[in-house]
Amino acid sequence: QDPLPPVRAKGLHLVEGLLIAIVDIDEVIQVIRGSDDSAAAKKQLCAVFDLSELQAEYILELRLRRLTKFSRIELETERDALVEEIEQLTALLASPQKIRELVSQELAEVSERFGTARRTEIRKSDDQEPLTAKKAAAVSLEREDAPCVAVLTATGLASRVDSAELGGLAVSDKRISHDAVRSIVPTTTRAPLGVVLSNGEIVRIEAGEFPVIDPQKPAFKDGIALNDFLGVDKKTEILGLFPLGETAPTIALGTSQGVVKRVNLATIPERPHVEIISLKDGDRVVGASPAEDSAWLCFVTDDAQLLRFTADQVRPQGPAAGGMSGVSLSEGCRVVAFASAEESASVVTASSSSQTLKGVGGQRVKVTPLSEFPPKGRSTKGVRAHSFLKGEDCLVLAAIAQNPRAVSAGGKAIDLPSEMSKRDASGTPASATIGHIGEAWGSSQG
Repeated sequence: QDPLPPVRAKGLHLVEGLLIAIVDIDEVIQVIRGSDDSAAAKKQLCAVFDLSELQAEYILELRLRRLTKFSRIELETERDALVEEIEQLTALLASPQKIRELVSQELAEVSERFGTARRTEIRKSDDQEPLTAKKAAAVSLEREDAPCVAVLTATGLASRVDSAELGGLAVSDKRISHDAVRSIVPTTTRAPLGVVLSNGEIVRIEAGEFPVIDPQKPAFKDGIALNDFLGVDKKTEILGLFPLGETAPTIALGTSQGVVKRVNLATIPERPHVEIISLKDGDRVVGASPAEDSAWLCFVTDDAQLLRFTADQVRPQGPAAGGMSGVSLSEGCRVVAFASAEESASVVTASSSSQTLKGVGGQRVKVTPLSEFPPKGRSTKGVRAHSFLKGEDCLVLAAIAQNPRAVSAGGKAIDLPSEMSKRDASGTPASATIGHIGEAWGSSQG
């Protein structure tokens, strides 16, 4: 067995190669320009700088403008973090006791997150009278149609509160320790709901199929993972939960390629799965929100542009339609967030580097009032939403929400900057890597 964890060891090896190259960047450029082809350049880099073939190939594959942006201090920090992680993993692999303790801890976390109470009662055969045909006919298999509130979290967990009230929880309530809300829908246990997916489909479901949580002691982690429940691929994201039927709202959809569409959910066919937007190859829906004519439709792109325009500029279309141009994208860019919002909403943006190794390095986060961003016409580029510092070149995450709340991929709450920034500011370092942004559960969302 390799004494170093292979993935981390490879990452460290590449970072060490970049550190060598950045010190003598001018000579690296001269060697590459003086070579006849990439094979000769790789061979010459290995000979001149004592690099491995893997390091030389990694340097050659980088765009030159990316290489010159690397900060030596940032690379050294990344290297030190990898060395520390390798040491920890090596010590773990060398200790069977530590491995057992880690596995036990992770299993306990999985049990706490996904475990649900048994819904059937197990009895001995002689604990009750035999169930006669007459008694069986008297038992109703239908679920009672009672008022409830369906809740979908930012990490895709669904639950319900068996009450018409949300419990009057304040946005800052400390009892809300896990996850953030993506959708809250007042409904009944048997009324149809629609789950919007990033592949452009809406799936019909009922709130009565969700586990119940206590509104006075909310535990979103006890919800059911909709991806697993619906049998949806893990790469398909759960984007929203909406009422269906005659009173269903008109919603707006935004895609990663800048397409926008409004569709009235009251007009979609009553089928288990319905395609509500026709997507082009490689495109996906990144956001879905209720959108009346007066709402602001907002796009945020990975090159830090924000565009907002009123929803009345997008006429509702039927389910089979493909939408229309929403935001004009620069070459190679994509949309990272889309939502409809009110003027009082906040914009959260998180910047990083597209060249940072996955799982290594932090994010710089900024919270800005939506009112700071002037409206522009549909199908334009919008305005600058975030300034990049040295070593940053893209937004990795963004959201437009009334009461934004950041959580990790596992649903753990992460503090956002308390002070509002100007629209073109650079933000502050995040305390941890943010996986999702939703809204805090407050009475204002009822």
